[in-house]
Amino acid sequence: MSLHEAFWSASLQEWKQGYIEQEEHFMCLLCGEQVEKGIIYPVEDVLYEASRFIRHHIEVTHGSVFTHLSQLDKRLTGLSDHQVNLLRLFYQGKTDAEVQNEMGIGSASTIRNHRFALKEKERQAKVFLVMMELLHEADKQQSSNDAKSSKQKNNSKDGDVTEYAAVVKKFLPNGLSGRLERFPRKQKHKLILLEEISKKFELDRLYTEREVNEILEGLYDDYVTLRRYLVDAGLMDRQADGSQYWRIAVENEGEERGAQQMNRKQELKQMYKEVETDAGVYQIKNKQDDKVFIASTNNLKTINGRKFMLQHGSHPNRQLQKDWDKYGPDAFEIEVLEKVEKKDHPYFDLKDALEKLEDKWMKKLTPYGDRGYHVQKDPS
Repeated sequence: MSLHEAFWSASLQEWKQGYIEQEEHFMCLLCGEQVEKGIIYPVEDVLYEASRFIRHHIEVTHGSVFTHLSQLDKRLTGLSDHQVNLLRLFYQGKTDAEVQNEMGIGSASTIRNHRFALKEKERQAKVFLVMMELLHEADKQQSSNDAKSSKQKNNSKDGDVTEYAAVVKKFLPNGLSGRLERFPRKQKHKLILLEEISKKFELDRLYTEREVNEILEGLYDDYVTLRRYLVDAGLMDRQADGSQYWRIAVENEGEERGAQQMNRKQELKQMYKEVETDAGVYQIKNKQDDKVFIASTNNLKTINGRKFMLQHGSHPNRQLQKDWDKYGPDAFEIEVLEKVEKKDHPYFDLKDALEKLEDKWMKKLTPYGDRGYHVQKDPS
């Protein structure tokens, strides 16, 4: 699952804490950083378990979840700059008089009116959230019923071969090599079509999310929705974090098929666990003037999460964010500079090795002034 999808799919509680728990990791919703479970992380003289270390990461890197959310684009928050400034001051515990004095507007009673307006907005948001939750529950129930119905009927083609062929011909006249312009309205026809589309994927093969998207994009513009439909219909399954997808066969219904699927799922999970993640140093380079921003991460697979931060105006390096907003994403490239060479002995310290590798590249590229986005520390 990409950072963008993980962020918008998270619950309110997960948003408040700033991270989600996955099978093998804790993932920061603000930047995509992943912290592997089962590892003790040393921070100065303190040892942190993974769940505590991800909270430490959020505190150090982002300040707080509130700070990060308040920096998002107004198109996402629905708040004006004025309202965001008020909320920041309220969050700091300022009194109405202190807020009025700091912002230089109206009087203390004016600030009270602003508080009332924000509470009204909160009530409206709660009503909307409840309505959307009920809608999602209804959709989920419908999808569950559809999946059960599909399984009970064994295979749509077996039930009515003529109808199956007619539906496929109508909506995919050129077969799977053509384009799907629209979905049928009838749920039964939709399931037939999804079953046919699932054949674009090989059985007993793992696909990354990017590979799934590329295959489906060649068939339908809204490939994200199409991917979700395939999962909801029980024709594809995926890891909890969305990193791996696989097709589910529709043959061999009943207990035998269920046992086969369970065994296959366990096998795929084991394969996923065996895929190692690389730690290393990367750079974000402005192709307009060759200025670079250098950073390190325990998992290089998450570096694209920095794009998410930049796209939402919340990257902690303000000069980099300013240039990103000015030149646009096409003016930048993200490149891995070097991976940490892991040592297979009990005294190997990944965190220390990563810090030394980052320091090496900082000295090599000297990304200060006209050369980069870092501020050189005073040697004193």
